[in-house]
Amino acid sequence: MENKQAPEAVRPDHTVVGAGYPLGELARALGTAAGHPDPDTRQRAGRRVRDWVRVLTGMTSGRLRIGSRTPVAGLPAWVTPQVVHGGFATGKALAGGPLRPDEVDLARRFHLPERRADLFAHHLGEAGLAELDALLDSGRYRVEVPEEAALPVLVWLLRAGDEDAALELLREIAPYAHRLRFAPAPDDTPAPDPEIVWRATTGEIRSSLAGRGPDPRIEAMREALTVWNPFADDLLTLWLQTRRDGRVGAEYDPRWLARARALLDRYRVLAAAHPYCGKHRRPKENLAILRTALAEVTGAGDLTPRTRGLLQHAVDSMLRRRGEPGSAAHTRLRERQAGQAAVPGHHTVAQVVADRLADLPQRTGIRALGPVLRPVDAAEAAAAGIPAGTPVPEPVSRTVRRALAATVPDLVAAGVVPSAEVLASLVPRIAVAATAGAYPDPALRSLMAANYLAFRARRSLLLLNLEHQVRLTELPWVRAVTAHRDTTDEARSDAWATLRRLGEFALTGFPATILPNPLLRELDALSREAGVPLPWVEELAADIFEGRFSTKFLRAAKIAAEHLDGSLYARYYGIDYAAVLRIPDPSPGRGGGGTATSVAFDTLCRERAAVDGRRRSVAANGTVIEQAQILTTQNLATLAHRVGVRPADGWSTLARRTFAQVLVLAGRLPGNPRPLPMIKNIGYAWRQLVCYLSLPGGDDPRTVVDGLWEDLRAAPEPARNLLTPVLAGLGYVAAGGEFAPDGTGGAGRRLLGWTVGRHWARRRR
Repeated sequence: MENKQAPEAVRPDHTVVGAGYPLGELARALGTAAGHPDPDTRQRAGRRVRDWVRVLTGMTSGRLRIGSRTPVAGLPAWVTPQVVHGGFATGKALAGGPLRPDEVDLARRFHLPERRADLFAHHLGEAGLAELDALLDSGRYRVEVPEEAALPVLVWLLRAGDEDAALELLREIAPYAHRLRFAPAPDDTPAPDPEIVWRATTGEIRSSLAGRGPDPRIEAMREALTVWNPFADDLLTLWLQTRRDGRVGAEYDPRWLARARALLDRYRVLAAAHPYCGKHRRPKENLAILRTALAEVTGAGDLTPRTRGLLQHAVDSMLRRRGEPGSAAHTRLRERQAGQAAVPGHHTVAQVVADRLADLPQRTGIRALGPVLRPVDAAEAAAAGIPAGTPVPEPVSRTVRRALAATVPDLVAAGVVPSAEVLASLVPRIAVAATAGAYPDPALRSLMAANYLAFRARRSLLLLNLEHQVRLTELPWVRAVTAHRDTTDEARSDAWATLRRLGEFALTGFPATILPNPLLRELDALSREAGVPLPWVEELAADIFEGRFSTKFLRAAKIAAEHLDGSLYARYYGIDYAAVLRIPDPSPGRGGGGTATSVAFDTLCRERAAVDGRRRSVAANGTVIEQAQILTTQNLATLAHRVGVRPADGWSTLARRTFAQVLVLAGRLPGNPRPLPMIKNIGYAWRQLVCYLSLPGGDDPRTVVDGLWEDLRAAPEPARNLLTPVLAGLGYVAAGGEFAPDGTGGAGRRLLGWTVGRHWARRRR
């Protein structure tokens, strides 16, 4: 079960999705489309406007059932829907829409009507089957949505002699042949090494760099140094020619007035040609004072007393700060500033790098960054109008590094994977080797690998009534080749090894972060592939929580109970794990939406949260969800005791690293405009830390807590203020103490991330 967040779109007591959230998103998109200064941003916002209009019209007409696994009337669950922010389906199928260029080319080559049904019929004819057969063997194709793997699977089944499975697949997809494409596009890009992953493709980075415009702040500084500073020097020089006895504006001869008018004419030209820097327009700036005084003299013949005073102050200030134009000090300053202004803009160098990327494969990452990030050579410099040897600036390098193709540990070490969420986006390309490896035939294995990656790119729907997202095995073409999978111990062992490796990546890379839902989907697929389905429990959205948990939460809690009963973790959170083990497993039956639930587990979570089940709010829902997370350890017990994950440096080191992140988060709390999410993240990270200290094989928790006190004493004051009672509470329980019902004990207190009412952590900022 996974529920997508949709603020204010659901009334928790009725599980009905309203129009408030889509209307709000539509309003924001309309505002951006109408008023954003960047045309590309306006264009993207215009597309979002159209998408949200489709959502709203579909909801009001009844064609869309938001919250259902089959949100689009007339389309089965396996069809990939277009999904916008919040999990809302727009009514479009991603495999539908206008014909792609390769489909148009196919229709014209065989003189077919440019309609999807005719293309489908062609694929089932002799020539079409032969083309698909050759494409299947070559591996030179691109599966962008899972539906595009259907017809190649059918071809494979026919040549494998499994006509029954082929006919059953055909019967299932044929009714949608007029709406959806079921064949992939040809592509010359070879399949990459599954161990090598990347955050963004070369083509995506190239497009980003090519579209980068001048930075207004940098260009404003460049204009100030190269245009307005020299112009101010010329104004100052002219006014110094009127100086008598230290006072400027003593007299003006006709030649001086002519030069003054010429400077004013030059100003108008410069102001029109250089729009970035507006400093010259500010009345209190020295340049503006010198210029307006010049206009007053040439217009009225003299200065008012007020203007004369402002002018004298401006001239004195400029001479005092930089010296007289032409002096040695003034000349050195201007030469240094000219050197700074001569540094090429980032957008200019970005275009040079984008041109370099044009010669690389566009659909994969970059294995070697050195040639891409080398300084600008002579030929490039001549074409771009910048000095040879110009280095690639860090902001451009940082963008390019997002396309680095390497193993996950190497990407983490290079700082390219900054969070568990980013790691989760890379995991499908690692998991695909284990999941597709179960198909012995090489052609089918490559096809199912492409299908797997396309399926993992499918966006999650907002679901209600404990519905679960569509699973890979529900796709008709995946079911059709089930009998052709290798279910030997060796294949299962590969999946299990990958599962353990990914778990270790996540914990050692991001120990203070709960496993994100996309990563959990991969772990679930791998554990099923290994023949050991495990209860991976997702983070639930508090705003659409319905007060019930599927039975996998109870199963996960029992795994924790088997290994943590009586531990520091159980005592810190006041858990009676023996009582959890006594909760009977529900009989198979229908809970919400056909999903079994445990009333006893639901009740236990509400009781621990001290929440009345008849009245719910987002905050109350959050407290109940957090209690389920506490009871289950949010997958840590499953990883440690079922999968066998062991960090190389040990659990105690992982706890120390987690505390370092807790200190960082606590330091960001004062003055934070959104303190509640920050407190929630601190509470979640703290729970991870307590669990690490409680797992077998670690150091004595009391010794580790002593080390944490040393870290806390060296931390900034805001972190110390917040965490002193928290760490005191942990030390109190580690020494054998027990919290009172209100979560206090000794000089400390228990830390939770959610509360109904004002959180005590907000009072300590």
